[in-house]
Amino acid sequence: MARIIAIANQKGGVGKTTTAINLAGSLAEQGYTVLAIDMDPQANLSVGLGLNPRTIGRSMADALVDADVSIQDIVMPTQTAGIDVAPSDIDLSATENQLFNVIGRESVLREALGAWADEHYDFIIIDCPPTLGLLTINSLVAADSVIIPVQTQYYALKGFTALNNLINQIRSKGLNSRLRILGLLPTFYDSRTLLARDMLDELRELGDHHVFQSMIKQTVRLGEAPLVGRPVTTYATNSEAARAYRGLAREVIELG
Repeated sequence: MARIIAIANQKGGVGKTTTAINLAGSLAEQGYTVLAIDMDPQANLSVGLGLNPRTIGRSMADALVDADVSIQDIVMPTQTAGIDVAPSDIDLSATENQLFNVIGRESVLREALGAWADEHYDFIIIDCPPTLGLLTINSLVAADSVIIPVQTQYYALKGFTALNNLINQIRSKGLNSRLRILGLLPTFYDSRTLLARDMLDELRELGDHHVFQSMIKQTVRLGEAPLVGRPVTTYATNSEAARAYRGLAREVIELG
């Protein structure tokens, strides 16, 4: 069965999409087949994997609300071997409101994935929007585990408690009892600053949550890769950012 990992944090600008793209790239590089699901109406994951928004026909908006459209119907290949994408578009913004009237609205994504995704992929990576609304809830209900990117900057931990509470509610209400936090991923890390080191210490003191050893720094190559529609592992294969995401992929595989 495919391992389903949601990349979530209600705070924007923490590196969720960057992590989804480059974790997918690192796993594909190791021979795994990966489906990247874009659950953010901004569609940055789709664009970052090389899709042209004008060529996207049906998207996650259709797969979530149209019973005649399955995930299989909307999946598109990317220019990176081993990675397919279930794309998003701006219509997904309206989908969240439509889901409020659906019975079992929290489980629509899980049902849409069905057995087909399990049979075709080793990993499914879900890029969540920067909210704790129904799109994120659907992502968490469908997932086996969650990676939470956290900036090693001031106010970085703001909102973590709310996300952690949501995860606990999803477990306790029986929506997804197997859901676990796979780990906290330090992003925008700058070891030269005292603030970054202090924030890293705070992450490690948050409880018994795993903190990934792979820490993601903001580099030029990491910022350039989405412009060419490829993960940094193929765009700048020998870069520090590529090595960091390869390390993250190894940790993810080892954590099981």
